[in-house]
Amino acid sequence: MIVVVDGIRYHLEVSGEGFPLVLLHGFTGDSSTWRPFFDKWGSHSRLIVPDIIGHGNTESPEGLKHYQIESMAKSLNNILDKIGVHQVDLLGYSMGGRLALTFALLFPNRVRKLILESSSPGLKTESERELRRMNDAKLAKFIVDKGLKSFVDYWEGISLFQTMRRLPAAVQGKIREQRLMNSSQGLANSLLGMGTGSQPSWWEELVQVSCDVLLLTGGLDLKFCQIAKAMSAKLKKAKWIVVENSGHAIHVEVPEKFGTIVSDFLSNQ
Repeated sequence: MIVVVDGIRYHLEVSGEGFPLVLLHGFTGDSSTWRPFFDKWGSHSRLIVPDIIGHGNTESPEGLKHYQIESMAKSLNNILDKIGVHQVDLLGYSMGGRLALTFALLFPNRVRKLILESSSPGLKTESERELRRMNDAKLAKFIVDKGLKSFVDYWEGISLFQTMRRLPAAVQGKIREQRLMNSSQGLANSLLGMGTGSQPSWWEELVQVSCDVLLLTGGLDLKFCQIAKAMSAKLKKAKWIVVENSGHAIHVEVPEKFGTIVSDFLSNQ
């Protein structure tokens, strides 16, 4: 399905029946990230699965304004309006989790339950954000100058994803193939517009989130376990689950366990 918002063509997949569940992929991903869960989750939820701007089959415009995380959250709000959906459950992974949290803060009445996988509310201090913006700008330039293949080679090797090297070669190959389908300009602009250094810090706003929240982190992802621990102390109605023997990408590393945890949380009224 194609939905046009502010002149940008957004691609989304819709599958299943039940209360709407919006699924937001991470940086370098696309809607196919969630396809292995369509049968399981589609039995209880109507799945709404967009390609975030700059990714997959959604357009990758040159200007940065549409990539800013608050702008993308407003675009998602308009997408839901256009397809006639009011309230949703919302699941986001990493970058998609930061977008999901942003959406929940800007449009609280539209979110029934929020699931954040390996996500953060941003960086706490301006000095941290400035340093991240500088690093993301260098990385964006690297993507444009060296090309998508060189960037994916680099991205697959960062420490955040070291546990994914345990996956079967066929699974790693499929992830790589999907990453290489993205647009160099789209990924570069996503870093510049929606990177952790470019978004607002939502740490102080966490107390405003009134819906039920599930925080999921991999037990081997120590950085995001620390972040989730701090988040759970600020959120009013948070449940935090550490998934053992998993790193950052829980949905890829232990998909069956991940799928069951999500289904159980959504069905627990």
